[in-house]
Amino acid sequence: MTSQSTGMLGILELDEGLSLDTDPLAPREGSLLNPETFGRPIIAEMVEGAFAEVVIRGEASLEGACISAARKLARRGARVIAADCGFLIRHQAAISAAVDVPVITSSLLLIPTLLRQIGPAKKLAVLTADSRHLGEDLLGLKNAHDRERIVIGGIEGGVYVRNALARPFVRTDVDQIEQEVADQIDRLRRKHPEIGILLFECTGFPVVTKALRHKTGLPIYDITDLCKLTLATAPDPKGGRNCPHLV
Repeated sequence: MTSQSTGMLGILELDEGLSLDTDPLAPREGSLLNPETFGRPIIAEMVEGAFAEVVIRGEASLEGACISAARKLARRGARVIAADCGFLIRHQAAISAAVDVPVITSSLLLIPTLLRQIGPAKKLAVLTADSRHLGEDLLGLKNAHDRERIVIGGIEGGVYVRNALARPFVRTDVDQIEQEVADQIDRLRRKHPEIGILLFECTGFPVVTKALRHKTGLPIYDITDLCKLTLATAPDPKGGRNCPHLV
């Protein structure tokens, strides 16, 4: 059960025709939108105009809407603000400057840390919904050697992405998501056997993270891990202990 004594996680939602508050389908186990994932309440604000295809390809005009939604979340009591699409990292600096709570728009923020968890001969594989739009500017790396240790794979063209781009959003079966992501991981590992760690950029992937950790035998990080870490350090508004379990 969620604990009402701990600070809330705020989510910048995409404009998908559904809402955390009105969606009749319960959030899945492990989902970013499931309060049970974090053991605390979740609140959300839709980013107006943030359709999936617009966010993925990068649209500078969304910045104002992101800031507006983040400020609403902060006023409603969010202790940490996350985003329901890792491609919103393009607006990380502007959003974090606009509010006085930690902002984590994407699991991609973990890249520099994860590279240092593995030996210099190992590689980090980043799995994304659409690799065509995950460019150098989103990786946060200046060191050329670090960039060489990153491999990127996407599931563009698959059922999951097609459903995610639909209006309204169409929910994809978990088994289908797992199969598409697992197939891409297999392709990357055949090409790059030195892969030692995986990072899921897409916020739809955490529902299969646990299964794929078991299947691949590799460490896998996603946005929920970064949220748990950040929430664990956020001040408890009621002064109690604030220690959600990390995976």
